[in-house]
Amino acid sequence: MIETTSGSGPRLLYSATMSLDGFIAGPGGDQSWMTRYLGPNPVADELVDDIGALLVGARTFTGDDPNRGTDKEGAFSGQWHGPQIVLTHRPPADPPEGVRFIDDLAEAVSAAKSAAGTKKYVNVLGASIGRQCLEAGLLDEILVLIAPVLLGDGVRLFDHPGGNTVALERIAVSHAPLATNVWYRVER
Repeated sequence: MIETTSGSGPRLLYSATMSLDGFIAGPGGDQSWMTRYLGPNPVADELVDDIGALLVGARTFTGDDPNRGTDKEGAFSGQWHGPQIVLTHRPPADPPEGVRFIDDLAEAVSAAKSAAGTKKYVNVLGASIGRQCLEAGLLDEILVLIAPVLLGDGVRLFDHPGGNTVALERIAVSHAPLATNVWYRVER
């Protein structure tokens, strides 16, 4: 596991499996392409035990789980279970157990950190919420599992029309059978 420091309490880690051309989902949020590349990955497997809570964007929460309908449905192929905070302006009338819906980024981050307890990470899932956390100066680390595939179109890992440069420090690179893992610290 990667050991880093960034103040007290859990750190915000944006993690995603990404195509070599920079997409974390295909057109329309399709993640079915990912199933082929979700094989054994020691970095992802070890990370699961260090996550205390998920901070999830609304589209990711309601989106296309590549393992939907199987025993691997859910975060980290069904390996992770725990509190989820979903950032949305449209919470459902009947929220699922263990999921809290919040419409303010700072409040959602605070709630996720509190829910994470003594774990090392709040894992951020979703391109929009990842970008929002990064732009607000709240994101500590980024883990990208690069799959050997070109999608050509879809949802980018980080998209900021007009540009926005973010300096990153590479802290680890490793290889799994179906992905190359690159872990970064966000420079402030």
